[in-house]
Amino acid sequence: MMGAQDMTVGSPMKNLVTFSIPLLLGNLAQQMYSTVDSIVVGKYVGDNALAAIGTSGPVINLLIVLFVGISTGAGIMVSQYYGAKQKEELSTTLGNCITLTAVSAILMAIIGILVTRPLMRLLNTPDEIFEMTCNYMIIIFIGLLGSGFYNIISGILRGLGDAVTPLIFLLIASFLNIGLDIWFVAGFKMGVEGAAWATIIAQGISAIFCVLRLVKMKEAQISLKSLKIHPDYALQLAKLGLPTGLTQAIFSIAMLFTQSLTNSMGTAVIACCTIVMRVDGFAMMPNFTFGTAMTTFAGQNMGAGLLDRTKKGTTECLKLAVGCAVFLTLCLIFFGKYLMMAFTSTTEVVTLGVRMMRILAVGYIAMGITQTLSGVMRGAGDTTTPMWISLFTTVILRVPIAYIVAYFLRSEAWPNGHPDALYISLLSSWVAGALITFYFYKHGKWHTKAITNVKAEE
Repeated sequence: MMGAQDMTVGSPMKNLVTFSIPLLLGNLAQQMYSTVDSIVVGKYVGDNALAAIGTSGPVINLLIVLFVGISTGAGIMVSQYYGAKQKEELSTTLGNCITLTAVSAILMAIIGILVTRPLMRLLNTPDEIFEMTCNYMIIIFIGLLGSGFYNIISGILRGLGDAVTPLIFLLIASFLNIGLDIWFVAGFKMGVEGAAWATIIAQGISAIFCVLRLVKMKEAQISLKSLKIHPDYALQLAKLGLPTGLTQAIFSIAMLFTQSLTNSMGTAVIACCTIVMRVDGFAMMPNFTFGTAMTTFAGQNMGAGLLDRTKKGTTECLKLAVGCAVFLTLCLIFFGKYLMMAFTSTTEVVTLGVRMMRILAVGYIAMGITQTLSGVMRGAGDTTTPMWISLFTTVILRVPIAYIVAYFLRSEAWPNGHPDALYISLLSSWVAGALITFYFYKHGKWHTKAITNVKAEE
């Protein structure tokens, strides 16, 4: 359970379920970081503080795209080399990932701290939450090294088939984060700054545990030689990871435009969107879990040349993803109000949030399909196709639809447009993404992209 898992043998359904359960629990624990911050801050500081944390999200996401790229490239290379039993290549990949993570974390922290205040002014952040937003973001950037190492090394461990160890470390960090949140915010009255310090301390501890685990794994075999940057491996990491990182960057930029529209609607709408996105994080967890599981499953099996087994696993995973999405959709429709009330007691925010969640609800089924099939393509080595699909649905569809719908929904009560526009546009992009992704899974060339020297069966 705590070692590497070979997904090229045994029942695909059993492989996926065994791997996905600890991964799902890990995603749940990780989502607790931001959710506990929001709940504690919302209850003990107020809706303005809650809005400050929510406003920071798109900017933080924009400035960690290097991590996204390294993590994606690392997961694909590790899973394929492990599946092909190419130990030397695996060791070099791991060492290069560690070095690149350290360099990118320091670089992103410096850039993040320098651009925080000018960027938040550019986004029309309301004056009443400006200072809180900036202070929260700067502290998060200070702790970026811990966050980067945890996310990338846990991705490496999952590429080796070990989803249990990162889960254990993350659970420890999550409970620590909850305790520190309450202590700093409720006890010491540190406000949003206390929530930020609690988060980076907990993430730093989980990162240390992950590093120690990776170094001790016999499959890893990391040496000083492997830590030296090898241009061929660094370029391969970039080739595989850049499309996903670029997608995340453009997605985050698009979200900045959407955040600017959100900010123009007032602090109550910002707070509401913050809560909805926290609930959305939990609703999306099965989708992201199955997508990650399929990346590892497809990576190992395509690395070993097992195309038929990869397709069989894809069918099994789609059944799991759609089933979970239907269940969660029903939960959001019937129990959304009580989820909103966990964050705030403001009636206006709760009512608006329930409306937004019901607009999004059906979209989780579409996202289950998108994440699963995108995971297959990425695991096989085709990271470009999911990139273009994401760019199209986010930039070409979502942002224009949000502004157009907002324009036509202007009223005396909502002079800058009704908040429905934000979520109608998001739902539209999710449905379109599912349809396009399914088409390219059926007709694309993803099964020819493996980086190992093992020819895939036809």
